[in-house]
Amino acid sequence: MTPRVSEAYRICREIARREAKNFYYSFVALPEAKRNAICAVYAFMRHADDLSDDESLPLAARREKMQAWLDAWHSAAAGAPGEDPVFLALTDAQQRFGITTELLDQLVQGTAMDLYREEGAAAFDTYATFEDLYRYCYYVASVVGLVCIRIFGYTDPRAEKLAEETGIAFQLTNILRDVREDVERGRIYLPQEDMAAAGVTAEELAALKDGRQLTAGQRALLQKEAARAQQYYRSGYALLPLISPDARPALGVLIGIYHRLLEQIEARQYDVFSERISVSTPLKLVILSRGLAGVLWNRLRGAGR
Repeated sequence: MTPRVSEAYRICREIARREAKNFYYSFVALPEAKRNAICAVYAFMRHADDLSDDESLPLAARREKMQAWLDAWHSAAAGAPGEDPVFLALTDAQQRFGITTELLDQLVQGTAMDLYREEGAAAFDTYATFEDLYRYCYYVASVVGLVCIRIFGYTDPRAEKLAEETGIAFQLTNILRDVREDVERGRIYLPQEDMAAAGVTAEELAALKDGRQLTAGQRALLQKEAARAQQYYRSGYALLPLISPDARPALGVLIGIYHRLLEQIEARQYDVFSERISVSTPLKLVILSRGLAGVLWNRLRGAGR
């Protein structure tokens, strides 16, 4: 590895350490080369997300900046990474782990989906059916999983679908946690068909930020999405034995943190409005310690062969 590439990875690791929160705790349990690659992917995705979410600019200006950045990325992927450390690290990771530019483009497509919505079309951006929401979750989360398993390493083709569904579990958990913040930004990621079945309106969800108690219908709506997430977490646990042993502890940490977040939402009876629910740092460290114990066990087992 050249000094330039090494420095580029260092910058990506710092971005991940500063911004990744739940993800970073899992990165620590990876071997160095895989940790570097994951951090490069995260830094790439983080920049795309920041461009998309920069509400200091109108949508048209954000779209223009996103397109300019995408053009620079495609130039880098074609062999001219220039001086951008994220592009430099990511193109190195692509070569090491066989990550296609198509998958990375899909990552950007996912982070930019909200950027290309129609301005003024409705009071809230919504998804009509769960199938529509699944497609959104695929691009913003499942593609991340499909990139990650290429870095983790796998040979069984079943890992592809399981990684896709694990991403759905993570994103549904994020959606439940962030209902209040999303409503305040004019976005509702709960399917309209489910809201109608539960007798819940967008205006009711918006009013919950003012301290009102959830109704039975509102709790039932959130419970339905939580039950879907629980179903997809089974795919995450089924994925673990299909990836390379040296990456299993890291994925186990990530699944453990996100699954625990969903369990805390359920324990709070789906009250995600009075305060933001999160997994505490001490609990994350407990989950991480279990992952690191797995790393140590793998190394000891390897040394004993």
